[in-house]
Amino acid sequence: MNHPLVQELSGLTATAPPRQRTGISSSTLRARVALFTGCRDRPYALGLADALAAQGISLDFIGSDEIDAPELHSNERIRFLNFRGDQNHQASLASKARRIISYYLRLCLYAMWSDAKVFHILWNEKFELLDRTLLKLYFRLLGRQLVFTAHNINAARRDGRDSLLNRFSLWIQYRLVQHIFVHTEKMKTELMSDFGVAAERISVIPLGLNQTAPVTSVTCKQAREHFGLQPDHKVLLFFGRITPYKGLEFLIEALAAALKKDPAYRLIVAGPIKGAADYWHQIQQSIKLAGVSPWVITKAEFIPDEQVEFFFKAADVLLLPYTHIFQSGLLSLGYSFGIPIIASDVGSLKADIVEGETGFVCQPQNSADLARSIEKFFSSNLYRELPRRRPLIRAYADDRFSWTKIARTTLSTYTNLL
Repeated sequence: MNHPLVQELSGLTATAPPRQRTGISSSTLRARVALFTGCRDRPYALGLADALAAQGISLDFIGSDEIDAPELHSNERIRFLNFRGDQNHQASLASKARRIISYYLRLCLYAMWSDAKVFHILWNEKFELLDRTLLKLYFRLLGRQLVFTAHNINAARRDGRDSLLNRFSLWIQYRLVQHIFVHTEKMKTELMSDFGVAAERISVIPLGLNQTAPVTSVTCKQAREHFGLQPDHKVLLFFGRITPYKGLEFLIEALAAALKKDPAYRLIVAGPIKGAADYWHQIQQSIKLAGVSPWVITKAEFIPDEQVEFFFKAADVLLLPYTHIFQSGLLSLGYSFGIPIIASDVGSLKADIVEGETGFVCQPQNSADLARSIEKFFSSNLYRELPRRRPLIRAYADDRFSWTKIARTTLSTYTNLL
């Protein structure tokens, strides 16, 4: 077999790096683990890979140009396999088809020849039905131990597009994998009740701290000047992908109500609108109709990692007015910058907020209560003492969303499977 893909993959049985003293079993040290990243969610994939490598695990990190990072090449325990390559969305349809066929071929050949005993799937690819069923069945037929991280139990139901086929493919997926990680107890309960997964096959782990955004010497004052904000402005931040379940319309209504009492409020809305153009148009209309356009700064685009700190350092508080969600990586990202959170009481967001210490919780889909929570924050000691509180919030996040703790639980699962 002289196909270039075969030649590329033929060397994947290289000897693992020398062992280091880590306190885990030598049998585990000899076992290689493959991380299937789905070529997305760079913060989670990199955080987990680094933490597992620190525990002495040798990893094959399967990704693309988009998820590549220097730490993947400097850590001797991580072998970066760039199977997807370029993910340029502007490419022709024919080019995209060739790329995806080549990618799946690489995955299949890798699964056949790899010395990795455990395949840990962090995200499925675009073809969810294929990944949930045939691909995982293929991995199982090859004798691989499958671990799956369910960041959402049923995202289609959250987005209002659930179907019998979607639920059936999820049911198959949750039976083909040997162990499932979820991020909250509520997710575990739903996995057990809706899909009949046994409790012993589920582990609850935190989402993990987002550590990919660089933190430089940029000050809060400089960050505000970047957006044309004044020191006395009360700055609210809505950050991340703009989509209906995020509840941005309730925040616009709450801002309009709060501005009637205090004109110092400012709102920054930042994030991509991919797949939600109609929703974003509705939000723009809501901003105009509410008469709050002069008080809103919008950056409806993808925000590169190196620019993220400007948004979080300029803001006083991060808003998560979600209508439905289990957990949010934005909560830990905000905490990593020491910024308090005002979040709707949905999913398990309330469990991660210490009222009055790291933020406040409001009723979901209730703009009046959200406005009251905003006013409550800006009249609290948390706001008045924010420079002193920021390091305390960061320390809280470092402990609650510790990658070291996550890696130890994950390692225990790998060991049990092996």
